[in-house]
Amino acid sequence: MSSSGDRLGGGSDSAKRTAARAGDHPVVEWGARLGYGASGVLHLLLAYLTAQIALGGGSQEASQSGALATLAEESAGQVLLWVIAVGFALLALWQLTELITRHEASDKAKAGAKLVLYGALAWTSFTFASGGRTSTNKQTKEFTATLMEAPGGRVLVGLVGVAIIGIAAYHVDKGWRKRFLQDLQEHPGRGVVLAARVGYIGKGIALAAVGILFITAAIQHRAGKATGLDGGLRSMRDLPAGTVILLGIALGLAAYGVYSFARARYARV
Repeated sequence: MSSSGDRLGGGSDSAKRTAARAGDHPVVEWGARLGYGASGVLHLLLAYLTAQIALGGGSQEASQSGALATLAEESAGQVLLWVIAVGFALLALWQLTELITRHEASDKAKAGAKLVLYGALAWTSFTFASGGRTSTNKQTKEFTATLMEAPGGRVLVGLVGVAIIGIAAYHVDKGWRKRFLQDLQEHPGRGVVLAARVGYIGKGIALAAVGILFITAAIQHRAGKATGLDGGLRSMRDLPAGTVILLGIALGLAAYGVYSFARARYARV
């Protein structure tokens, strides 16, 4: 039994060593930094689309797919889409190595969540780069409808909303307390710190709106209420001072984009 356990332990250690070597490979490190740069482009486009909604326009979704569709309409957009797709794919690969090599359960959970996020962004980017189209709003509605049909579906949808609000609170806390500095290998300067604080808080507020829509969908038993980031932002437009709130969120998303470019240089990879 002990020899079997030793073999299993040895296999686990070997996998961790392999993942560690992969994570330290210059191509993966460069790719992860490229991925953070891709995130910067995406958030700047989201800021632009959010500002359009605030000012009463915006036919394009204020979502990841809407941002990528906006990019696809530009002359040089197709090339940039391929670059973004590769960046997100390599950033997802780096998160996979982090998932394997990390020891703390909380670190593994964060790496796993980011692996799913960046993997999805890579897939969506590849879809647009290859001439296809997709809709984040439609995907969110379909996901919510499927979840709603499951046993205890309304509770599950509500829990998704609570989880998203939890993530939103995490972003606000990380920005307010400057915990993002732990992700960097050196201090990036006061300007970048300010952009990061504004960015994390603004992104947190936007995510909170998405979480509220999921909870509303669960209470009203209407899957169509959960429409992702675009729906959350558009729901704010009719609030008192809604235009000001949305412009503030647009500023926050733009600031997060600026921070993402700085993170491409300063991140611990």
